Amino acid sequence: MEFTARTAIALLLSLAVSSSFLCGSVQGGRHHHHGKHAKHSSAHPPSAHAPGPASGRRHARPVSPPAPPPSSGSGGYPTPGGAAPEPAPAPAAAAAGGTVYDVVKDFGAVGDGVTDDTGAIKTAWDTACQDDGASVVLAAAGYSFLVHTTVFTGPCQGSVTIQLDGTIVAPSDPDMWPANSKRNWLLFYQAHGMSLRGAGLIDGKGQKWWDLPCKSHKGQGGSSGHGASCDSPVALRFFMTNNVTVQGLKVQNSPEFHIRFDSCRGVVASGLSISSPALSPNTDGIHVENTQDVLITNTAVSNGDDCVSIGAGTLNMHVENVTCGPGGHGISIGSLGKQGSRACVANVTVRNAVIRHSDNGVRIKTWQGGSGAVSSVSFQNVRMDAVRNPIIIDQYYCLSKSCENATSAVFVSGVSYAGIRGTYDPRTPPIHFGCSDAVPCTNITLSDVELLPASGETIDDPFCWNVYGSTATPTVPPVPCLIEGVPRNLDDNSSLKCY
Repeated sequence: MEFTARTAIALLLSLAVSSSFLCGSVQGGRHHHHGKHAKHSSAHPPSAHAPGPASGRRHARPVSPPAPPPSSGSGGYPTPGGAAPEPAPAPAAAAAGGTVYDVVKDFGAVGDGVTDDTGAIKTAWDTACQDDGASVVLAAAGYSFLVHTTVFTGPCQGSVTIQLDGTIVAPSDPDMWPANSKRNWLLFYQAHGMSLRGAGLIDGKGQKWWDLPCKSHKGQGGSSGHGASCDSPVALRFFMTNNVTVQGLKVQNSPEFHIRFDSCRGVVASGLSISSPALSPNTDGIHVENTQDVLITNTAVSNGDDCVSIGAGTLNMHVENVTCGPGGHGISIGSLGKQGSRACVANVTVRNAVIRHSDNGVRIKTWQGGSGAVSSVSFQNVRMDAVRNPIIIDQYYCLSKSCENATSAVFVSGVSYAGIRGTYDPRTPPIHFGCSDAVPCTNITLSDVELLPASGETIDDPFCWNVYGSTATPTVPPVPCLIEGVPRNLDDNSSLKCY
C-alpha cells in the first residue's frame, strides 16, 4: 500500500481519541506504595534503588518466557534482528506522472560527490515548483550529489515529487557551513503537498559535528558531559509544510536530528531506514513538534538519541511497525516544560514496535516548572529486547547534576500500556513512574505487561512516586505501588489545560 498524507489523515481520524485537554490542578499528599512520605529536598524523587517499601524487593523469575511476537504483518511486530524493514516501493519518475525535471540531464548536475550541485538541484526545484501540474524532480541512481545548506521554498503551483534514487551528501567539515546557516541542511518551507521518495540515500556526514567540544558526549562507561549548546544542522526539516510524504529513503549520520517535522499538518513517513552510531549525540531519528495528523510506519531507526521524539504541540500521531535500536533512547514524548514553558501533547498511539538494546523503551519526560498536559497516550504491543528502562515516566528530567525543585509541572494523564513484553537490563527497574510532587500522574493503566531480566533469575520491583492508576490484568512484575482512585483536592487550574 502506498501512503499519502491525505490517506494518513483519514486513518488518524479513525484512530484518534477525542481529547478535551481539560485538566484540574492536583493538590494532596505524596504517596508511595499507598503511604505518605516527608518532603524531599532533592529535585529528584527517591532513588529507585534506595531501600524502602517502593523498591528493592525482587521476585523469583517465572519459568515460562514471554510469548514470542507475532509475525510481521498488519497486526504484528516488525521482524527483530537489526535488519531494516523493506522500504515501501517508490514509484519510478515516469509512473509518478507529470513533467520530469532531471537534475543531471536538464540542469547540469555533475553527481560525482565532489562538485557542488546545490545550484542545479535548487534550480530544478524552483522550476518544478512553478509548474501548474504534477512534476517530478529526478535525482537518478548512480550519482552522488554534494549539496550545501538549501531552502526549498513553496507554495508551489502544482504537486512536486522529489524522486531520489541516487545519493545526496552534505559537506563533511563544519567550517564549510555559513555561520548563519548551521541549524538546517535541507529545509522545505511551505512546500505543501510535496513528496520526497525513492530508494536513495541522504548522508549528513556528521562525524566532525559530533566531535565538537560543545556537544554532549557519552562514553562507553555511561558517563555524559554537557557543554555549551551547538548550532548543528538537522538533515531534513519540514517547516510549515502540510500534506507531506517521505517514503522509502535511507537517511544516515545527521549532525543532529535526522528528520524534523515542525508546524506541519498531514504527515506520512513510511518505509524509512535511519542510522547513526550509538554514541552520536542529539541524533534523534524522527522528531515531531507543533504538528497534527502524523503517521509513521514501517521504519527502522538505530542512532544515538530518541528513535522517535514527540515534542510540544503534537496532536493526533500514530506510530506503527517501527524498530528502534540497537542503541538510542527509545520512543519518547518530550522533553516537555523546559524553562517553565507550556507543552501540550494529545492523542498519541504507538503500537507493534520493537525496541532493542536501548537506554529507554517508551518514555514520557518532563522538566519541573512547566505547564500544560500530556493526555490520551497508548502504547500497544511493544517488544523489548534488553532495554534499560522499558516503561518510564520521568517528571524530574534534568541534564545537570541537580535541578531546582518547582511547584508546577506538565500534567500527565490517561496513559495506557498494553502488551509490553520482553526483557530489560537489570541495572534499573523495568517500570519507573517518577511523577511530580505537585502534579501527580493520573489514570495510568497497565495490562498484559511481562518484563523479565535479560540476565539473572530475579525480577526487580517497579518504582512509583505519586502515580494514580490501575492494572487491568496481572503483570510481571506486579505493580502494587499504583495509588487507586483520583487525587484529592482536584481543583480547576488553567495551567493544566490545553486547547
